[in-house]
Amino acid sequence: MKFSCCFICVFTVLINKVCLEVTIVAVTGGSVILPCSSAKHSHELQDINVHWRHSGSTIVYDITKGKDLIAKQDQRFKNRAETFPDEYVRGNFSIRLINLTDADAGKYICYITHSDEWEIVQLIINGTKSTVQEDQGTDTGAGSVRTSLFWVYTVLPVLVTVFNHISLSL
Repeated sequence: MKFSCCFICVFTVLINKVCLEVTIVAVTGGSVILPCSSAKHSHELQDINVHWRHSGSTIVYDITKGKDLIAKQDQRFKNRAETFPDEYVRGNFSIRLINLTDADAGKYICYITHSDEWEIVQLIINGTKSTVQEDQGTDTGAGSVRTSLFWVYTVLPVLVTVFNHISLSL
């Protein structure tokens, strides 16, 4: 019984820290919205601190105490990254990147400090606007979103099965 309680605690902590990775495909010269939102429903502007990073440490955008702070923003993202301040109180800290380049590809991390939440977005740059328009007849500069549900469909069922097996054998 003691082991079962410990397992439940560990399982709960792991589920709380699950972070789904979002993959977005966009084109050179286009624009894209990188999603980031908090599970908390109400936010006080003075408590909001959000940090967007590219490739681990490059500063894309910072929101400090509910205000945009771009003084330390990497030069590559100056005048190319924007947020939606009216959405902060609802927990939406997504950013829009415009005039995408091949160098924009890679992992972006959005870390929401007041709630210890984070999101990982993998940006793939695939072709150019003109190439995509010729191939598909439309502009897909806004990108398409595909959420990796690896945790939901693979890891969580395994953990639940193990938990059930342990509980039944006790």
